[in-house]
Formats: sequence, structure tokens, C-alpha cells
Amino acid sequence: MKHSMVVLFQTKRGLLLLAQSSLVAFGILSGFAQIVLAIWPNPHLSSNERWFLLAALLVASLVFGLSRTWPRSGADRSFDSPDITVSIVVGDLFDQQTHLVVGFNDVFDTDTTDSVIIAASSVQGQFLQRIYGGDRGKLDADISDSLAGVQISEAEDRANKSAGKLERYPMGTVAVLGAPNRHYFCVAYTKMQNNLIAQSDVDLLWRSLSEVWESVYLRGQQKAVSIPIVGSELARINCLDRESLLRMILLSFVARSRQGIFCKELRIVVHPKDFDQLNMLEVAAFLRTL
Repeated sequence: MKHSMVVLFQTKRGLLLLAQSSLVAFGILSGFAQIVLAIWPNPHLSSNERWFLLAALLVASLVFGLSRTWPRSGADRSFDSPDITVSIVVGDLFDQQTHLVVGFNDVFDTDTTDSVIIAASSVQGQFLQRIYGGDRGKLDADISDSLAGVQISEAEDRANKSAGKLERYPMGTVAVLGAPNRHYFCVAYTKMQNNLIAQSDVDLLWRSLSEVWESVYLRGQQKAVSIPIVGSELARINCLDRESLLRMILLSFVARSRQGIFCKELRIVVHPKDFDQLNMLEVAAFLRTL
């Protein structure tokens, strides 16, 4: 509630939308009132009653304006050409009964022990626990099988990289796991440095998203795909905030869809703890410009 009030009353777009909606409502209501008074004139209205009527019109108009512009907990838009839908929802990525996109590093690390290599609280860490039940051996085996035909780009020496996996794959490599009805598109969009700090940038993220869409085209059967706001935390893309990253994902998806439909619906899932960092009025406005 507090976040919604801040977005509405402390942003230029929020105040402008509120003013526009309220003025439209006031114009319609006052016009209707004038018609009623013209058909059924009442010369006996007192001054107080006239002021009360005006106040009622103003309050009703403001209430209507608030109802139309109050920031929602999500946003969506359907396109006619191409025939696709994009939506932003607040919730749990793993509760979405769709294909999922999960971010990995370029060595596809999976070890969450003490959160030294992979943070147990990260999407990748939750993927291990919630989809694989903590069975890291099974996850590693599935990743290896999926990447069997992909040539590694570099092999690190254990003397230089003290922990984690050593074989690096090209940035944007996608390991497709799971059954056809619910694939997990595991994309390498960060470089795991030898000091165990993952790093990415805007160019790498854009390239990785393009590779994800290509994999969805090949394996997704045009079914819905859910994706978190990748790059917002441990990937350390510090030059973009969550809202900018969200816009980047939307733009990348719509741009690829212009080449041909590969997915009927994209769902960007925002974790509830991150919702306060988004201005949904601006996000909705950006959706309308796509």
C-alpha cells in the first residue's frame, strides 16, 4: 500500500494519469448533472446544497481517477502482430506451470554448500533444491548430457581456480533440462571468475537472452515461458536497476518475436521482496510503447 501511494503521488506520470482520469470523470458527471437539472429543474436548491453537489462530483471524480490509476501488482499486454502476450507478475518463479529460464554461470556451477560458490538463496540455488530435491549429482549429470555436443571454450587449472567446475562454455550457452511439457532453459549469462565472483554486463546479457529465445524456438513448442529479472543481483550488472533490466528482457523478447513467433507468452516473474523497487506505472507505460 505504501509503495503504491509513493508511485502514484510522488511521480510525474502518476500525478498526470490521476489528473487526466479525474478530469474526464468530472466532465462526464458534471455534464450528466446539467442534463438532469435541465430536464428536471429545481429552483429551490439552496446554496449549501449546490456546494454539496459540487463536492460530491469532485469526490466521485477523484475516486474514479484513483481506481483507474492506482498502481497494480502486475502488468500485461497482448499484441496482434505478432500474436503474443507479455506479462509481469509478482510471485514465485517455481510456482509458474510453464517453461522456466534459470540463470547459470559459464562453468555451470551447482554447488551451494555454505553458499560459497552458488548462493543457496539464489534462483539457481532454489532450482537445485526445489526441482532436483537437492540432488546435485543428478543436476550435474543432466547438464552434462544436455551440453554433450557443445565445445568448451576454455579449461581452467585447479591451481588458478580453487573451487567449482573448471570447464568453461561460451557465454549464452543454454542447457535444456526437464521434460517437453516443462523445460528448464539454463543459460550461462555470467562469467565465474577464478575468485568465485560472477560477473556479467549488458552486452553479455543481451546475447544470452537471444540464445535463450533461440532455444525456446527449437524446444519450447511455442508454450509459455517464465523468466526472473536476470542480472539483478549476483550477476553484478550494476549499471542497470531492476526496472531497466525488466525493460531489456521485454525489448529482447518482442524484438525476437518480430522475426517469427517462437513463444506465445512471456511471463516475467518478480519476487515479492523486489516489487518495491519497480515503478509499475512506468513499466505499464513502457509496455504500451512496444
